[in-house]
Order: sequence, then structure tokens, then C-alpha cells
Amino acid sequence: MMAFNLGSLSPATIMAVTKKGGESKGVLKVVGGARCDGGGEFPSFLPKEVEKIRDPFARSLAQRIQRLPVKAGFPEHFIMSSCVQPLMQSEETNPVVLLHCFDSSCLEWRRVYPLLEEAGLEAWAIDVLGWGFSDLEKLPPCNAVSKRYHLYQLWKSHIKRPMILVGPSLGSSVAIDFTANYPEAVEKLVLINPSVYAEGTGNLAKLPKVIAYAGVSLLKAFPLRFYANILAFNNISLSRGLDWTNVGRLHCHMPWWEDATVNFMVSGGYNVISQINQVKQKTLIICGEDDKIVSKKLTLRLYCELLNATLRVVPDSGHLPHVEKPKCVAKLIADFARGHVI
Repeated sequence: MMAFNLGSLSPATIMAVTKKGGESKGVLKVVGGARCDGGGEFPSFLPKEVEKIRDPFARSLAQRIQRLPVKAGFPEHFIMSSCVQPLMQSEETNPVVLLHCFDSSCLEWRRVYPLLEEAGLEAWAIDVLGWGFSDLEKLPPCNAVSKRYHLYQLWKSHIKRPMILVGPSLGSSVAIDFTANYPEAVEKLVLINPSVYAEGTGNLAKLPKVIAYAGVSLLKAFPLRFYANILAFNNISLSRGLDWTNVGRLHCHMPWWEDATVNFMVSGGYNVISQINQVKQKTLIICGEDDKIVSKKLTLRLYCELLNATLRVVPDSGHLPHVEKPKCVAKLIADFARGHVI
């Protein structure tokens, strides 16, 4: 009979673990001791602005963010890399690994993550190198190659099994680039409103650094982030929009954020167009019905170009259906991970 440290789990997760354990011995194993009920304190490395956030899902997930050592390409050099580590290891499915959008963080998954855990999945929410809440005081290169290598080393050191890799928006480019280079690490792909046809950062890569830093400062500005929320979400209220803006820009308060973002910008960014036909894995494309940022024509183009893809539309949602319609997205991911017809 398996032993579970149920004192560290929320009531809903306890129910999920108990149910799974009753159906099949050995399906789940608790591997972490962090709380997931929002009753703890925030990690000391998070910006103090986290205290201003009111969203209970964001606050709860923020309390679970950890830093794990990840090899950085130099002997004896490791980056303490931020992520949300699963409380449970599943023997039923491979781990679900959640990336995030451009210039975002693992807090993007605040509403879907607990639902995936309640469904009995082993879920990781990863901060892509150069964004999120890692310790980048000694700033490494933050170009696409470095982001790919960092994700591989995190997978190799801590995850260790083929992933169901989930990438929203530009995170889809991160996922495709990674899969094309390390196909053995990826079992399946989930791409949400995928942004994969941009040819890198374009002319932004040629800007003088003084102008690049000025542009990045504008990217951090609250009004611009608030306007981005209006575009990204479908019929968001003013109070929620203000709070979610604070969630979305929390990582911008990290002391290295401007340097890392400029580094990525001048590096040329992601151009994965030539890698799309290299992806052989089963892929689920999730599209928000009212996405105002990624053209539906480009989503359909990707659906046609991928060799083994399924497309599903989430009604009444915009560019971030995993925030707006978490139950729908969580069910699609869980069913796809388990091989169910969706």
C-alpha cells in the first residue's frame, strides 16, 4: 500500500490522489512537500510586489515556486532556475511540462495547474531562461540556443522522462525548437494559439543598445501591459484586468530582467519556420475562438503543416484560454496526455 504525505496537499488534490490510489495501486507517488493551499509564505527571491496581487490562484502558485540547479554550460556552473515542481509523480502518464508566453512566467498557469494536479497528472510549470524568477545575477546568454540548452538540462537533471510539452503563443516556438533538436525528450506537443511564423525579432535585432533599453523600459510600463491584457483576454473586467496586469509583469521587477530581455531582442529571437516539418510527435493545437493576437489563418496553416496534429477551438476565449477557460484547457490537456479521443 502506497504512503502519501497528504498533509501538504489541498483538499481537492487529496480527493484526486485518494481516488487514483483506490483505482490502481502505484498510479501516483507524492514526491514534494510544498504546500498548495495558499497558506504558506512567498519565496524570498520573488519581488516584493507579489504582496499586491489579489488573485488567489496566483498567490497560491507563487508560494510554490522553487529554484532548482540547472547546468549552464560551464564546468561547475549552475543556474538556480525557477519552476513549480509537482507534488506527485505519475506512473500512468508522462509528465506535463508547461512553458509560457513571451516575456512571462510560470504564474501564467495559475488556474490550470491545480486542475491538472487534481486530474492526477504530474505537472511542471517552467520559467524559460531569461524570463520568470530564476537567479540570473551572473547573466548568461538569453538567445534561443541558450534557452533550448537550459530547458534540456533542466529536463535531463530533474524531469528525466519524455514530456507532454505545452507551449502557448511564443512558447509554441520554444516548444517546436526544443522538439526539433531533442525529439527523444518529447512524447507529445500541445500548442496554444501558437505564434510560430515570425522571423525572429526582425529589425529590433539591429537597434543600438541605448534604444533597445528604452524600448524594453516601455515594455515594462503598466499602461502598456494593461493594454496587452485588454487585447489578450475576452471581456475582462477593470478590477481583474488591473490585478492580472500585476501578475503578468511581476517578473519584470527582477533585477536582471532588462538586460536579459535586451539580450534576447538583439540576438534575433526565434525563427522556427524551417523546423515545423521536423516535428513528428502527436500535437494538439488549442485555439481561442476570439484570439485578437494570432491570426486564425496562421493557426490553420500550422495545423496543415504539422504531420500529426489535432485542432480544438475554445469558445468565448481570447489569446490566453488557459487563463480564461482553465477547466476546458485542463480537460483537453489531460485527455490528450492520456491518449483519450478529444
